[in-house]
Amino acid sequence: MAQVRLLCIDSLCCTLHTANANPFRQKATKTLAASNTKRLNQTLYTSLAVHGIWWLLRALLFRSSFSRKSLVLYLLLSAPQLLIQLYLERLSRPTFTADGAVKKPGEDLDAKGLTEYMWDVVYWTYACIVMAALLVDYAWFLWAIIPAYSVYAAWGVYAGMRGGYQDAAGVPQPQAASKRQAKMEKRGGQKMQYR
Repeated sequence: MAQVRLLCIDSLCCTLHTANANPFRQKATKTLAASNTKRLNQTLYTSLAVHGIWWLLRALLFRSSFSRKSLVLYLLLSAPQLLIQLYLERLSRPTFTADGAVKKPGEDLDAKGLTEYMWDVVYWTYACIVMAALLVDYAWFLWAIIPAYSVYAAWGVYAGMRGGYQDAAGVPQPQAASKRQAKMEKRGGQKMQYR
């Protein structure tokens, strides 16, 4: 039998919440929790490997090119990746009850929009760290692509809102009329009747 508990959002609105009522929701919750756990663990191991490669190559093998500037660039430009990873970890790591049931599956890591952009920053930073470890500190200039792309995307949104809606070729699209409005225009407009 499903557990029923009273969930009060505020003093004016109280709703009944049935826990474990929908078996499809349970399956989706378990699937999301498993997917989040797997992806967060993969990200953690990849991050440890990438940062380990940098320390191994720059601090041990290429010791002559390791300087304070290298360390500052590494710390400064890998910090966004580490902060994003910490944020995604806190937001999406599933929590479980004492009996092993999923308490909270966490947010979907495959969501579109900002989450997708954060993954792009993480992966691009991995590439920059490896390139900086193998080459010289000038490889960190590749990291400038991230803010450049952000400016480009923001400009596209701004231009689209300023100039109205356009198709892929840049041709402005007219506002869609309702069926009623299209029918009235087809008949020659709205006719006024006088008495």
